[in-house]
Amino acid sequence: MIEHIDSALVNWSRAQFALTALYHWLFVPLTLGITFIIAFMETLYVKTGDPEWKKATKFWMTLFGINFAIGVATGIILEFEFGTNWSNYSWFVGDIFGAPLAIEGIMAFFMESTFIAIMFFGWNKVSKKFHLISTWLVAIGANLSALWILVANGWMQSPVGMHFNPDTARNEMLNFWEVLFSPVAINKFLHTITSAYVLASIFVIGVSAWFLLKGREQLLAKRSMIIAAIFGLISSLFLVYTGDGSAYQVAQKQPMKLAAMEGLYEGSEGAGLILLGMPTPGKEINDGKDNFVFKFEIPKLLSFLGYRNADAFVPGVKDIVEGGFEYEDKNGELQIALSALEKIEKGKLAISALSDYKKAQKLEDVVKQEESLNIFRENFKYFGYGFLNDPKSIIPNVPITFYSFHIMVALGFYFILLFALVLFFIFKGKLIDKKWLLRLAVITIPLAYIASLSGWVVAEVGRQPWTIQDLLPTVASVSQIDASAVQITFWLFTLVFTALLIAELKIMFKQIKIGPKEGGH
Repeated sequence: MIEHIDSALVNWSRAQFALTALYHWLFVPLTLGITFIIAFMETLYVKTGDPEWKKATKFWMTLFGINFAIGVATGIILEFEFGTNWSNYSWFVGDIFGAPLAIEGIMAFFMESTFIAIMFFGWNKVSKKFHLISTWLVAIGANLSALWILVANGWMQSPVGMHFNPDTARNEMLNFWEVLFSPVAINKFLHTITSAYVLASIFVIGVSAWFLLKGREQLLAKRSMIIAAIFGLISSLFLVYTGDGSAYQVAQKQPMKLAAMEGLYEGSEGAGLILLGMPTPGKEINDGKDNFVFKFEIPKLLSFLGYRNADAFVPGVKDIVEGGFEYEDKNGELQIALSALEKIEKGKLAISALSDYKKAQKLEDVVKQEESLNIFRENFKYFGYGFLNDPKSIIPNVPITFYSFHIMVALGFYFILLFALVLFFIFKGKLIDKKWLLRLAVITIPLAYIASLSGWVVAEVGRQPWTIQDLLPTVASVSQIDASAVQITFWLFTLVFTALLIAELKIMFKQIKIGPKEGGH
């Protein structure tokens, strides 16, 4: 089946989806986080009656509105691409993947959209408390939207709660709650939204720092920095916790991704965690080259973080491709890992058995149907491998995954330090004098976006070649359309999204320069 796939079609479809997703994610995290910062500020306004809190609330609300509008536009296009470019994927798992997206649209999006009107236009038209409730519901609604989308993505990383129907050749949901409360989905949701809170906090601190450098809006800037730094520091510390949980789930469910994240080509017991390193350019398994040009690592930490055992064996890229190592299955029993080639053979057997079952159905051969179905069920676990031919095709881009992961982690710890410094100097009353820190805060805004995007690169590039882990590779997920059509829309979207981004930045910069309206009216 795989021989008939147009590699150009696959590559352009992947490129277009990556383009859309990355542009969309430029807008989403600020929306998720700044809504809570706005809600905190409005709560203080309602509680104290201080008009300066209302002024701050309305200023950040304006910046949120600019960001929100463009984020919605890119998100809608992203969902359409599942039908246009990835119809095979949508057919294969639409019954499962579509459910959380539908809930997101019906419940969270409408909840968010309903109350956002009151939030923006309800000042002096509804009571203070009702307006405050609306603001909180916008924040909750935005994060509920993220929940359902991340549940869907978490299911793609670790499919659970479903079974394959051979009569329709589709996966069908068996247990909605298993899908919703999958450990992978829960960790992905918590880690992603917490990273968004950190980004939004850095955005507020950076813009406030700019005001202080210009000698403007000092009360608003200081108050905003206090709220954002406290929110950001708490979120950052929780981010470390959720990051640990996410990495543990990756070790259990996606060992190849973990190996790529750490540039681990040969597995070992008591594997160390790389603090800083440079993977050898062009490195491949069994090529005799060293894994790294240089590296600094903490001994045994990767084994501990991945398996809660400092002496545990962590399989490397080579081990996963060639198999033969021992591991514990979900029942705690020791198993010998199959090689990628063995999985490919079993996958092709599953695909062939499904085809034989369909033929036997048409011929009404009950015995052949049962025989084929048994073979299919025995090998379905490796169904996705049947679309592959080269065992090495299960290896993701190791350098991109490695560098993205380490950039994300390094910046994450830097953000903790920044929040702590901001709070320390604010409470010491010396923040305005620390011009270096204020300039650093402004410069950190783009670094927050780099860290956020790096996280998604790790999650998505690290699980290649899979659209659904072990069940469906990207080469079998695309629509049967002409590659040139995808190529044209790729460049069209590039122009449109870039124009939207430039427009948003211009509007945002202009609004920041104008500053808040006096009195918050």
